[in-house]
Amino acid sequence: MAETKWMLRGSTYVHCNCDFGCPCQFLARPTHGTCYAVACFDVEEGVHGTTRLDGLRFAIIAHWPGAIHEGHGEVQPIVDEHANPAQREAILRIMSGLDTEPGATLFQVFSTTFEKVHDPIFARIEFELDPTARRVRFRVPTLIDSKADAIRNPVTGEAQIARINLPRGFEYDVCDVVNGGGEAHGMGPLAFTLQDTHAHFAKLHMTESGVVH
Repeated sequence: MAETKWMLRGSTYVHCNCDFGCPCQFLARPTHGTCYAVACFDVEEGVHGTTRLDGLRFAIIAHWPGAIHEGHGEVQPIVDEHANPAQREAILRIMSGLDTEPGATLFQVFSTTFEKVHDPIFARIEFELDPTARRVRFRVPTLIDSKADAIRNPVTGEAQIARINLPRGFEYDVCDVVNGGGEAHGMGPLAFTLQDTHAHFAKLHMTESGVVH
């Protein structure tokens, strides 16, 4: 049982180095054998114990040398600079998989695969999502600059609608797949660039017991 109850509701966005669709979503190996990713969590409504998290954001830059489940990954946590000390602690506990039932969320599952966790950075996190236009902009100054747009038919140029439904998933229930056409980069050992690779956005609604399906 989780020690502290929590809930997050809002939007989530992930941009990684796999081809569109990301084989990791289907328990297959990553497209190029290794995984680089950035992710943003935009909390419209949230609570951890008695600490409100409404209107805050947090993000990660992550790398695994092989498939995620094989471990040896490292992660850079990033927390909204507007969060007060209690909110920072609450968000970091959620991001670290603490106060969460085993296997219930991506935070708890991923926490078991990291052998190096960098000290958290508190920074401005910019996030814009237009679900209808299938357009995303995610930016953390000097750390991340990620853009995504609709996947387009190579013949007609028409925007395509593609979704993945994971009724028992630990990240989302349904996500919309888009073209991560911008750059995503980190510092030092986490430096990388992504261009025209997999990205997806989804509704964020989870608790210490998992995704609300």
